[in-house]
Amino acid sequence: MAGNSFGQLFRLTTFGESHGRALGGVIDGCPAGIPLDEVMIQNELDRRKPGQSAIVTQRKEPDTVEIYSGVFEGVTTGTPIGFAIHNTNQKSHDYSHIKDSYRPSHADYVYDQKYGFRDYRGGGRSSARETASRVVAGAIAKQFLSEIKINAFVSQVGELKMETPYQELDFANIESNPVRCPDTEMAKKMEDYIKSIKKEGDTVGGVITCVIQNVPIGLGEPVFDKLHARLGEAMLSINAVKGFEYGSGFSGVAMKGSEHNDVYNTDGTTKTNRSGGIQGGISNGMDIYFNVAFKPVATVLQAYDTINKEGEMVSTQGKGRHDPCVVPRAVPIVEAMAALVLADYALLARTNKI
Repeated sequence: MAGNSFGQLFRLTTFGESHGRALGGVIDGCPAGIPLDEVMIQNELDRRKPGQSAIVTQRKEPDTVEIYSGVFEGVTTGTPIGFAIHNTNQKSHDYSHIKDSYRPSHADYVYDQKYGFRDYRGGGRSSARETASRVVAGAIAKQFLSEIKINAFVSQVGELKMETPYQELDFANIESNPVRCPDTEMAKKMEDYIKSIKKEGDTVGGVITCVIQNVPIGLGEPVFDKLHARLGEAMLSINAVKGFEYGSGFSGVAMKGSEHNDVYNTDGTTKTNRSGGIQGGISNGMDIYFNVAFKPVATVLQAYDTINKEGEMVSTQGKGRHDPCVVPRAVPIVEAMAALVLADYALLARTNKI
């Protein structure tokens, strides 16, 4: 299987399956001499782990990370950083009913067609549980990027959409509620809605907004490796993501060029920021902001029709422990992937000029 690595200089390779013994990864390219706060890494994992509230999957995993190499006396050594997160609460029997059939909108069918084999226990390698390794790597990247601030939050669940501009939000409120929405009034509405969807045995999608501040000018390459292209690749690699837009995004198509252009101030900043902090594929020093759209989780705890390995129509029903809405737990994943992109480009930027 190809495609298990991300990044050029700051590079993460992950391994493991949802119901295997462990997940983990190896980080190549992390510079030596970075003080590493392992408590902060664990805190980031705790934000992603299952079972943390009534509106997420109730799988009980401690998600404790063990770092095996690349760190000595709390400081990175410059050698590969190897780590693992052991699975402790698998219930593989929850998936025995789909051993010979394919769940709609899952990777089951295409895996079988591509590899001639499929790990049906929670989706195996295609499970969103793989993203735990990304969160560990992202937490390390954040500590390398100590001056850059990355804040992601839930801005929409179903049709419930927060309209407040991010500049008017207090990011300190993000972790004050299980939805991870900084608008506390909207957060309560979202939480109640997710609970009602869960009672129906159904699921709902949402949008995560990410804001990156204190980004230096010059990150990104102007042709194929544009900064926004790599951010888009990173976000679209996350399970259940269906869309990515940065800056003015799709709303910009309704504007005239004279309205959309970001006029410069004398200090090089711009009066508006419809470019989303990126021009010509290169960061311009303004805030980078983007939206990531997540589909409703494919596993619904309702009866449904599908096909089996013989191509016959069969009826079955979703079972097990699943998220009714993935976006609350995906917030740290979005932040982690953004951090990996920026860490990679921060190292590449050191080769730009003398």
